[in-house]
Amino acid sequence: MSYLKDLPIIDYDYSFFENKACEFFSCHKDLEELNCLFCFCPLYLKDTCPGNYKILPNGVKDCSNCIFPHKRENYEFIISKLLQKI
Repeated sequence: MSYLKDLPIIDYDYSFFENKACEFFSCHKDLEELNCLFCFCPLYLKDTCPGNYKILPNGVKDCSNCIFPHKRENYEFIISKLLQKI
């Protein structure tokens, strides 16, 4: 979806949400700011997920060390992947 690449999406209010009142905040301690918009990563079921994950011996995808969906600059990439055909 090429029309997204020309938009300054990062500047839009809806591209970032930080919920400091959440009982799990901050779930990733190494980030100065944490985008809670994708608390549960929408790329979890994608085989081409660019995040830092590992597959456990039981076949479950473990994303506990992944910060990809929580970084402000990755919003546009995630939205573009969601717009692709499943």
